[in-house]
Amino acid sequence: MLDSDFTQEIAALRSTFNDIRAVVDVDALEADIARLNDEAGAPDLWDDPANAQKVTSALSHRQSELKRITAIEQRIDDLEVLVELANEADDAESESEARAELVALQKAVGDLEVQTLLDGEYDDRGAVVTIRSGAGGDDATDFAEMLMRMYLRWAERHGYPVKVLDTSYAEGAGIKSATFEIDAPYIYGTLSVEAGTHRLARISPFGGADKRQTSFAAVEVIPIMEEAKEVEVPESDIRVDVFRSSGPGGQSVNTTDSAVRITHLPTGIVVSMQNEKSQIQNRAAAMRVLQTRLLLQKREEEAAQKKELAGTITASWGDQMRSYFLYGQQLVKDLRTGYEVGNPAVVFDGDLDGLIAAGIRWRKRKED
Repeated sequence: MLDSDFTQEIAALRSTFNDIRAVVDVDALEADIARLNDEAGAPDLWDDPANAQKVTSALSHRQSELKRITAIEQRIDDLEVLVELANEADDAESESEARAELVALQKAVGDLEVQTLLDGEYDDRGAVVTIRSGAGGDDATDFAEMLMRMYLRWAERHGYPVKVLDTSYAEGAGIKSATFEIDAPYIYGTLSVEAGTHRLARISPFGGADKRQTSFAAVEVIPIMEEAKEVEVPESDIRVDVFRSSGPGGQSVNTTDSAVRITHLPTGIVVSMQNEKSQIQNRAAAMRVLQTRLLLQKREEEAAQKKELAGTITASWGDQMRSYFLYGQQLVKDLRTGYEVGNPAVVFDGDLDGLIAAGIRWRKRKED
């Protein structure tokens, strides 16, 4: 028979979930879905494709969020019934099943609780992630590819849709850079704590000296935005280069020069796109990303100026935020939160939830 401590754990889980449900405001969420459903059902919806995309994307995100909440609530209901049946029948198999489900639900509710901390302006949006190799030669480009696989595996574990927008392969191992999109609710708020410089220390597989090699890669995370209306980019401020998409080893992917690279001359920001079939589509996608980067840059500059005027600038860790040690003591350590994982292999295979949750809580404490 399941003891009273187990019953109390379920009651605590239910209480935490109810608090989260209140913060999310399920009634308002359902009303929002009903409104968006009406808009999506309008016969002239696709007369304005940009607005149609915005409506359908918002609807999909809200529905996904509601589905996640209601699914967890149903699982808690089912667990309470399972416990009653297990106690009545004194069934060891049902007791074991109930214990396993409680552990799984505690994690699911914990993840949902972390999501309630994501209340920034763009936190509920999907994200565009860009990874760039830094210092370290072949080790750095290999590390950049390891990070790309890590985030793609993380998305796969959660069932999030991923779209690779651009990949620049290195002449040796790995990639120079890659850009991909994960379009699901709260991905920007979740992954934005991954932005910064990542450091890898290991015995290099590319050299014969058998010495430790340190390499770096940068991760950038920006929200998916239909269009950044606040930022206008004059044609005179950009240079557009068209080239042929390529895969590893220089293999041609497209038979036409459809890939597009846009350079913003005043800032030096460069955006490349090659996923779409046409040059026009790639240019439009690249402009959206460029406008978003410029908008975020503008807001960061404004925020920094306000802090400077207020005299509140303090020392920080800088951009370097995580180290991966693959020699001696195997370890992944977040330099901001102190959170550690003693098995780098599982992290590189996409098991990032603990690191990300610690980062989100750390950021929230800083804001408070």
